[in-house]
Amino acid sequence: MPDLAECRARIDRIDTQIRELFLERMDVSADVAAYKRAHGKAVLDRSRERANIERAADSVPPELSSYATVIQTVLMEASRDAQRQLLEHRSADTERIMEALAHQPAYFPLQARVACQGVEGAYQQIAADRMFRRVEIEFHDSFSGVFKAVESGSCQFGILPLENSTAGSVNRVYDLMRSHDFHIVRSCRLKIDHNLLVQPGVTKDQISIVYSHEQAIQQCADFLSKMPGIRVHICENTAKAAERVANSERSDVAAIASRDCAPLYGLEILEHSVQDQSNNYTRFACIAKDLTIYPGADRTSLMVVLNHEPGALYKVLAKFYALDINLIKLESRPIPDRDFEFRFYFDIECPAAAPQFLSLMDSLADVCEECRYLGSYSEVI
Repeated sequence: MPDLAECRARIDRIDTQIRELFLERMDVSADVAAYKRAHGKAVLDRSRERANIERAADSVPPELSSYATVIQTVLMEASRDAQRQLLEHRSADTERIMEALAHQPAYFPLQARVACQGVEGAYQQIAADRMFRRVEIEFHDSFSGVFKAVESGSCQFGILPLENSTAGSVNRVYDLMRSHDFHIVRSCRLKIDHNLLVQPGVTKDQISIVYSHEQAIQQCADFLSKMPGIRVHICENTAKAAERVANSERSDVAAIASRDCAPLYGLEILEHSVQDQSNNYTRFACIAKDLTIYPGADRTSLMVVLNHEPGALYKVLAKFYALDINLIKLESRPIPDRDFEFRFYFDIECPAAAPQFLSLMDSLADVCEECRYLGSYSEVI
């Protein structure tokens, strides 16, 4: 039996040879790029790559074929990316990003007209106040209305909730993203503090109905479970719930909403901070129609449809890893009329002007059926 140290020494020698051959392969890739430039050929040759992958899988024992396929795929992707850099081939998205960076504003606007869903006192309005120093708010009944206000130009920006640290993603917003034209230009992480609001003089034992938004109800599930016999009614948002309680002729109703809603609607805070977790945050996106990248943008959102085949998601994730780009969120939503196929939303962390980010945007089309760039931005905490 070989000694372990001897085995490891052999592996080290083999690894050195592999690296040397890899560098030799990349040198040849540069020659290939020069030939393609001279003859006007495309960087990606799918038929050749398929043949190479098939040959790699067939050249090893069956139990190693999947590993050989991965190695061959990574080698060809590295070669392809290097050729693009040498040829300065840019995707349409990369060209748009570079144009936006070249005309980057000096700072994020201090004042604006902003679309929000709900009524005064909604958390979206609070998020808008956090992002802008002076803001004129146009309220809408639905998230769709916010998207449309931005698309039509009636508002410069729109505020939409993306996810909550307790209740998860706001699926309705993600589903609407696919059918609207917008770009994310900033995000905000807002601490959520839910309170039980009632009409003046109402006591807890009088309450039989609680109004609130669906996610707020989820975030206060433990608190509500300790109020036996109550009925929960879902409203468009927490501020609308407070407004409904304020306008009700009944004295047995309450709302779960922000503390800002109490003075706005003449209500009393019967109990403070009724959310199940004190560390309760919601991320809000600020959207605009035109692509603008403001200073400090170090996050990017992407909407991706992958080929329906084994390893499709791995190929995208491998690009993030190879380029040292941090993935901070991955969300999937069903694609209508396509059984068990999903649209993926990625949030990544990387400066928008970084070479590795531009390299990523150049190469994603090779491994995706569809890739839509949603914007690069910074987050207000």
